[in-house]
Amino acid sequence: MALAVRVPAELSARVPPEQRGPGRGRDDVRLLVSRGEAVSHHSFRELPSLLRAGDVLVVNTSTTLAAAVSGRLGPEPGGERVVVHFSTRGDDGRWAVELRTPEPSGSTSPRGGGPAGAVVRLPGGARLVLAEPLGPGSGRLWWAGVSVDVPGLLERYGRPIRYGYTERDQPLSAYRTVFARPSPDGSGSAEMPSAGRPFTARLVAELVDRGVRIAPLSLHTGVSSAEAHEPPYPERFEVPTATASLVNAARAGGGRVIAVGTTAVRALESAAEPGGTVRAGAGWTDLVVTPARGVRVVDGLLTGLHEPEASHLLMLEAVAGRPALRSAYAAAVQARYLWHEFGDLHLLLPEETAHRAHC
Repeated sequence: MALAVRVPAELSARVPPEQRGPGRGRDDVRLLVSRGEAVSHHSFRELPSLLRAGDVLVVNTSTTLAAAVSGRLGPEPGGERVVVHFSTRGDDGRWAVELRTPEPSGSTSPRGGGPAGAVVRLPGGARLVLAEPLGPGSGRLWWAGVSVDVPGLLERYGRPIRYGYTERDQPLSAYRTVFARPSPDGSGSAEMPSAGRPFTARLVAELVDRGVRIAPLSLHTGVSSAEAHEPPYPERFEVPTATASLVNAARAGGGRVIAVGTTAVRALESAAEPGGTVRAGAGWTDLVVTPARGVRVVDGLLTGLHEPEASHLLMLEAVAGRPALRSAYAAAVQARYLWHEFGDLHLLLPEETAHRAHC
């Protein structure tokens, strides 16, 4: 779906909230709350008072990688300057990558992939060879073979992916959430699971003290490319046994299951049976949550503010309905909320009457 709203460029969050003034922290963002078409305005630090004992927050523990690496496309010497965005590692050892054109501002612009067989020279003598598009009709992401261990390459030469609406490069720590946990094999997310960014250890402790349970899972996000507005590609996920048990117990006891981020929705719904029971599991998911498919487990969603053309809005519509989104986004623009990964948050909660009927 596309929303009939225009988001002015000045509403893009250009730096993290902790850099917007002295004494500010990650949780110094605003929180728009939707209950059906009714909206209310809060600070993010009010989140514990908006939830209740027995609710479960499902969080993504995938850590963000320094997934952008500069290189040269073509034969030596010289060659076209490109930036490689490493998206997803395949089971065969290849990587899905996106080639971008570096801009003087330090950000990048879309370039398109190919041709097959093209070689990108990377720092430290590494080479990347483009093989084929990720899928039919895909000109953006390509499968590529890489001559070295990519997690090691990223650790040494990589930097976080950023887009032109941000002001400058940020350290990798700015793109990692309090929930992030490293994977033994070096896997992680190309782009930050950003709905978890405003959480602090203190806020998590307050939530737990109020009886809200935290249920971890992982989904390693690929490169979304802010300009593309494409549905998500297949991504790796894991739902642990303890998380499946927590979610199932909450549903049986009348608690609400609230996903922190669209990535948590995708992983959790991928592990759900048609009746809503969640089973532990791991692997690849190609699930795209739409209004036609609906949600089986998730009652609410904490997420950032998405572009009016973004494919993510289909998932939000599946959770809350189109009228709720129209009302919320009109209110967000009018109240000057900030967009993108360093911006403000949106909490979509079920209407109380609807939730009681569900329980």
